[in-house]
Amino acid sequence: MTEPTTSPIRRKLIEVSLPLEEINRESAREKSVPRKGHPATMHLWWARRPLATARAVLFAQLVDDPSSHPDKFRTSEEQAAERERLHQIIRELVVWENANDEGLLRRAHAEIVASAPDGTPPAILDPFAGGGTIPLEAQRLGLDAHASDLNPVAVLINKALIEIPPKFSGRPPVFPGAAESRLGGWPRASGLAEDVRRYGAWMRDRASERIGHLYPQAALPDGSPATVIAWIWARTVTCPNPACRIEMPLVRSWWLGKKKGKEAYVVPRVVDDPSVPSGRRVMFDIAHDPRLGPTKDNDGTVMRTGATCCACGSTADLKYTRAEGREGRLGSKLMAVVAEGVRQRVYLPASDQADAAARVERPAHLPDGEVADNPRWFSTPAFGMTKFTDLFTNRQLVALTTLSDLVSEARDQALKDAVSAGCPDGFPLELGGTDAVAYADAIATFLAFALSKLADWSSSICSWIPQIEGVRDTFARQALPMVWDYVEINPFSNSVGNAGAHVTWVADGVDGLPSRSEVRASASQADAARTTFSSTEVVSTDPPYYDNIGYSDLSDFFYVWLRRSLREVHPSLLSTMLVPKAEELVANPYRHGGKEGASQFFEDGFERVFARARESANENYPITVYYAFKQSELESEGVSSTGWATLLEGMIRSGWAITATWPVRSERSGRMISVGTNALASSIVLALRPRQESAQAITRRGFLAALKSRLPQALREMQQGAIAPVDLAQSTIGPGMAVFSSYAKVVEPDGTPMTVKTALALINQALDEVLAEQDGDLDADTRFCLKWYAQYGWSEKAFGEADVLARATNTSVDGLARGGVLTSRAGRVRLLPPQDLPSTWDPDADDRLSVWEAMMHLARVLDSGGVEAAGALMPRIRQRVDLETVQLLAYRLYELTQSTRPSDALLFNALGTSWSDLSSVARRTEATVTTSQSSFDFDALDEEF
Repeated sequence: MTEPTTSPIRRKLIEVSLPLEEINRESAREKSVPRKGHPATMHLWWARRPLATARAVLFAQLVDDPSSHPDKFRTSEEQAAERERLHQIIRELVVWENANDEGLLRRAHAEIVASAPDGTPPAILDPFAGGGTIPLEAQRLGLDAHASDLNPVAVLINKALIEIPPKFSGRPPVFPGAAESRLGGWPRASGLAEDVRRYGAWMRDRASERIGHLYPQAALPDGSPATVIAWIWARTVTCPNPACRIEMPLVRSWWLGKKKGKEAYVVPRVVDDPSVPSGRRVMFDIAHDPRLGPTKDNDGTVMRTGATCCACGSTADLKYTRAEGREGRLGSKLMAVVAEGVRQRVYLPASDQADAAARVERPAHLPDGEVADNPRWFSTPAFGMTKFTDLFTNRQLVALTTLSDLVSEARDQALKDAVSAGCPDGFPLELGGTDAVAYADAIATFLAFALSKLADWSSSICSWIPQIEGVRDTFARQALPMVWDYVEINPFSNSVGNAGAHVTWVADGVDGLPSRSEVRASASQADAARTTFSSTEVVSTDPPYYDNIGYSDLSDFFYVWLRRSLREVHPSLLSTMLVPKAEELVANPYRHGGKEGASQFFEDGFERVFARARESANENYPITVYYAFKQSELESEGVSSTGWATLLEGMIRSGWAITATWPVRSERSGRMISVGTNALASSIVLALRPRQESAQAITRRGFLAALKSRLPQALREMQQGAIAPVDLAQSTIGPGMAVFSSYAKVVEPDGTPMTVKTALALINQALDEVLAEQDGDLDADTRFCLKWYAQYGWSEKAFGEADVLARATNTSVDGLARGGVLTSRAGRVRLLPPQDLPSTWDPDADDRLSVWEAMMHLARVLDSGGVEAAGALMPRIRQRVDLETVQLLAYRLYELTQSTRPSDALLFNALGTSWSDLSSVARRTEATVTTSQSSFDFDALDEEF
């Protein structure tokens, strides 16, 4: 059995090396940048990929690695230099502030074009487009982008991101007087964005005229009026105690505000009231003394198993509360009013006026739709809230239906204004129109997005967060949980969640979209398992992951409102009553006969999709697929999880060879340097190529030999991307699986084919062996330190043990002590940890500098002085030792310590994680020194003449 014969291919950058740490860092940072203008703020979608990750992956997927051009980059040094140049482009691309830097985007596009065999880059296809990150970033890079999804909400989001804005790029707004509101032109879709703002404000004003009286102002303690931000309600149930029968409040927490000096909380009290059946009722006061506030033992009435009556102390268990809910006997009672004050919230007790304003009739013509019967994601049906309209108060339903009707009225007004501005009627948006009718349709689409966002902040699933004195929206997590004390916001206030703010968020998002009219972009509704793939397209996709998220069931919450507002605008897309579910590629045990049936449905469907993609795959490019680990798998099985192995098996059976695996993350930096299982990235990007039809089988021994032959070079190439040591094992799966999946099969000694799970274990084992074998290339002092550290860490041991090891590694204890890496006193020897090394160390004056000593001093300076100080030290170290070897030693030490010495592992991982930043500082330092020397030489030359 021999190696498979393959035709020469041009490896892409993603198959060799990435500046992974910068990609991950900027992806995490993207969550904390100012969100105005970010596409994710235009409409909620679950588990969106960061834009930075998608942009970097697409660029690296399409750009050649320098090793693909040995005629141009002849030596490994030349290839490394070119690879670093491409890495620098990626580093700039992933920065949020550069998202619309046209000069940078042109440079990136030129690199993509230069790597295309015929100078024409392929189109990007995402058959699981979801929230639209990948198609949007493809368009931003100047590529044709095609998005498809079975879910109509996802399709509508993608149309709004990539298809609609380019149609109207460069056009001024049509709202009367808006075009004259600014000097200069209207680049990208800024004119459309301005019209969304103007017609959104028009809608808000009309709505305020019609229903503003339902949101009366509150009276402050001094008698002055104040705008209400929110009303806080408690659900109620009749106390099960026959002797009580009071309407008992169901409250999670009595706290309203926990900011220091601004504390506020609700205090319940029971009063006599002969007008109610029980003869008593609960009233609510507001108090502010934190010393008397609720404690852990008495905060709220609801516990995990039930609720306590604050009148008689009886318990109403969940079974009772659920039964009462299903019989329609859950009520609600106003607890507190939150009003706008001077630089702070003002909490007021409930009033009869505030309570009466909310008691309105349920409106007619409501959207229809049942909440899914799936207790994992949906708790409300168990309490009788089975329809989506049950999730809203009557006043909320009045507001949403009023604004929904106004979407259509705003569309009609925009159409009139567009025609008045000289635009012909033309065809509807759904038929490909670009004139007045289509433009009005586009404005209506974005206004409906604002309404959809308002629904997220205006349901009885919203709750109050006392720590920030703000509202938690409906989808604070990927579920519809039961909420006991809920918040009803004022859509006409100026506080968070108001109707005008949502219009602004959507309009600012449109304003920031690339809106490239020169590229083709389309979003269509399609089942990925039935999608026709084309060889002119290259796939990059982020598919669902087993049962992590129930997209179709969750998105029905938005779909019913979008359909009510836009059915005439997008009649084909919004034709069904609810989102299609039968073909959805999600392992839903409630839809597929239990857990095993659901997993089988998902795995079969996943394999079917990628088998179809393999049939017409573009041979010049890899495809990229994101895989998100199930958290339970990570915790129990780590990187060799069963689900991960199963998906790899499916890819290989579908005819794909895995050529790279890159761990990507969007967690905060604090988690990036964690160790153990928590350090594993939550997602991996795979690069895959069609396996050659001529691929042959190989034995286990042959596979191991090929693996050990390939991994050292792969490690050197990946090292140039400054991968954090914590990510090394996951990244190494790529080249390891590239070897495994390039064969038709790997045959075990008993004749059975090797499983992916076994291959993953062997790849991890081979990585350990390769790292250990590299120890032989280290200098004698470093070999001693590494072996000693592996056995004893920083502990003190007898001189005799050190002497034996020193002789075996061709060094001496006295020499090591003079070299400054250990202490030897009174017959005891101890390695010096970084914090014990002298801060006055000078590498130029060190006559016995080892790789070990250089690495430890770098770690010391990084820990005490930061990146700038450590990076400035690197050029001086480089003159004495090989910095690549120093970096490899950090990887080696991390692998040694990740499970046994976590504090040391943090140290070594931090050094590896910071390597690219350190290298950047080192290059700046060297450039400064060179410039200074050059200036000095010219001055000396002038003096001589």
